[in-house]
Amino acid sequence: MITQFETAILDTPTGKMRSEIYRPVKSGKFNAIIFYSEIFQITAPIKRSAQILAGLGYVVIVPEVFHELNPIGCVLAYDDAGKDKGNADKWEKSLEDHDSDTQAMVEFLQSYEFCTGKIGAMGVCIGGHLAFRAALNKNIQHAFCLYPTDIHSNTLPSEKNNDTLTRSKDIKAEVYLVFGKQDPHVPQDARLKLYQHFLQNGLNYIWLEVDAQHAFMRDEGERYDSALAIKMYQTAGDFFR
Repeated sequence: MITQFETAILDTPTGKMRSEIYRPVKSGKFNAIIFYSEIFQITAPIKRSAQILAGLGYVVIVPEVFHELNPIGCVLAYDDAGKDKGNADKWEKSLEDHDSDTQAMVEFLQSYEFCTGKIGAMGVCIGGHLAFRAALNKNIQHAFCLYPTDIHSNTLPSEKNNDTLTRSKDIKAEVYLVFGKQDPHVPQDARLKLYQHFLQNGLNYIWLEVDAQHAFMRDEGERYDSALAIKMYQTAGDFFR
């Protein structure tokens, strides 16, 4: 499908959150996907990913995940300075504030004239974590999580017993987890920890490990695997459908 683009400024408890919306040009209502970015926010590769998903027949909303810590429209570069700033933002923003961002997007999508009201979540890197976390929201029906970081380590700031690993037992949505076998951010022992934990707590999940590095979806840089990325877009589209 041919797609179109617009922006929206959403009110959240921690301030204004700029979000980009991609949707089919075709008239009608479509199911929605909240697409969470990496620490670098809405970069060119993230925009292209959102456009691909919209072309599969979805309304896709992409938030500035660290909106309260940066000027509106801030995009970090894929360099050491950008990585340092993005990681600093990651350690500063609480999971509870991400939860309230998700709720703001849910409420927006439920009233958005081009959306059916059915909502899924998807993300890459920390965005994969946030997509998984979003499944705690009763309005999120499915979550597709690509190489989600920091779930196994409980390192993101949160209130006591509100970390994502502990709260995973409360997720009722179906979750699809994809990891690269060469990903140093979620190595084999971390993946085994997650797999066993989710198995024991009854999470409804699909598990996939692929021969790839971290950030294999990002179509800039040496880690990009184009054939695998195409397969993941098709898998995600089928999963949400």
